[in-house]
Amino acid sequence: MSKSIVTAPPSTLDLDQPGSIPPAWVLSGNPETRSKILGRTHDWTSNIVVWECGAGSYTWHYKQDEVIIVISGEGFMTNGDGKERRFGPGDVGFFPAGTSCTWRHPDHFRKVAVLKESIWRPLGFGLKAWNKLLRMVGLTGKSPL
Repeated sequence: MSKSIVTAPPSTLDLDQPGSIPPAWVLSGNPETRSKILGRTHDWTSNIVVWECGAGSYTWHYKQDEVIIVISGEGFMTNGDGKERRFGPGDVGFFPAGTSCTWRHPDHFRKVAVLKESIWRPLGFGLKAWNKLLRMVGLTGKSPL
């Protein structure tokens, strides 16, 4: 079975899924959001999304591991250490599931996000061992998992 490869220009991509930040998380402004899922892994544990929001500030609680690459705009993130960090175009960040931080956007902000569901650590170890065994016997890429 052939798998398709997805390519898209994230800076000009039309984002067709309106959304909102939970009202209890919004600290100031009205940071309306829009997004588009570009792809999802076969096992549905990961997906890649282009996401944007307007000016405002909010608290964000990460339910999944998230890697971001900023496409346009800027965001100022403050986490538990109290230090504010600036994210601008080209910057990359990693936010583990279970963490929280405060974001502030003076204007429009767009990012590409790779979201991954956390799995139980022993299961992850078992999966790595299984895939290593498959590679050792020459069955790379044949895992049913």
